[in-house]
Amino acid sequence: MPFERRIMKRLSILGSTGSIGRQTLELVRRFPETLQVTALTAKSNVDLLEQQTREFRPGLVCIYDENKAEELRERLSDLPVTVVTGMEGLLECATAADATMTVVALVGMIGVRPTVAAIEAGKEIALANKETLVTAGHIIVPLLKKHGVSLYPIDSEHSAIFQALQTVPGERSAFFGGNPYVKRILLTASGGPFRGCTKEQMRSFTCEDALKHPNWSMGKKITIDSATMVNKGLEMMEARWLFGLKPSQIQVVIHPQSVLHSAVEFVDGAVVGQMGTPDMRLPIEYAILYPERAPQIASQLDLFAVRELSFFPPDTDNFPALALAMEVLRRDAEYGQQTGSTLPVVYNAANEWAVARFLQGIGAFTDIADAIADAVSAHTVTVAPTLAEVLAAEQWTVDFLAGR
Repeated sequence: MPFERRIMKRLSILGSTGSIGRQTLELVRRFPETLQVTALTAKSNVDLLEQQTREFRPGLVCIYDENKAEELRERLSDLPVTVVTGMEGLLECATAADATMTVVALVGMIGVRPTVAAIEAGKEIALANKETLVTAGHIIVPLLKKHGVSLYPIDSEHSAIFQALQTVPGERSAFFGGNPYVKRILLTASGGPFRGCTKEQMRSFTCEDALKHPNWSMGKKITIDSATMVNKGLEMMEARWLFGLKPSQIQVVIHPQSVLHSAVEFVDGAVVGQMGTPDMRLPIEYAILYPERAPQIASQLDLFAVRELSFFPPDTDNFPALALAMEVLRRDAEYGQQTGSTLPVVYNAANEWAVARFLQGIGAFTDIADAIADAVSAHTVTVAPTLAEVLAAEQWTVDFLAGR
């Protein structure tokens, strides 16, 4: 039976040349009668953005690098497309008048302002940018409620949790809030390429070593985050806001096979999870086509080939960035479950700064966790920060680390 969706979705894809953006366009390619593209954005990849624009014919594109905007305009001069640039261009694409859903596939805190703008414009949100909720969840969640906007997570772990919650009364929509039936969530992690290694061993590991993830094919930044376990720490902070949870309700579980993508433990003792191959196409499809499912989006799971599933507690001694994330989450919630603070902002911004340097060949792998710890320790916390204060905390972190 062919897949047919009754309602057309028109997508503005922020970060279309990245891994999630490209896979989102694969979905559009597969269902052209169901999905259309109205806007695309890229940081600096002019060649790929031009190709995507010619194939999908959006009316609006943004190249964030202002030095490349004129080049892109010249290349696309034969098409009826408007080329914009910089943050203002990104905001214009996020709120494109003919878009019904904004797919936020940007990397880093740059995703915060466009997500806020899209929500205020009434767009559905498909979110692959965890930094947005990590640093501004106390702003985003009230905005979703105020504007009646649904947000769908693209992260495989959060998508799995959201899918599990469809079995619970009152959770058959993409509205996030605490649920009395939920005891806790089990947030799975592969352990990354350095699972089982000591801090001493990791000091000598190179960027090339860290980019060899055993299961997932992802962008460079998130792959490094997986190696440090920072990614799981950020996912814990994101889950707090997505699902209205207390820190004590979020449990990290090391699961090397990456078959169980996460699970929910309910108050009656039942545990409901979502399994599948490590394939990002499934959470992308679920977020964009929700509540429907298209046939055979991801590669098929063969349990006979998998044979064994194993689970272990996280190693917080040798992965101190994860231990610090748990501490930041706990302290942040103590300031107020609904208010938050600038602590997660500093944690995230320090990681972004340190990872960027490591990808440039500067410093050791273990310097990433050290930089995060230094910034968090030195920071003077602001409780319930405004968006301006969130962005100011990000800049403080960069200035502090650069001046050490």
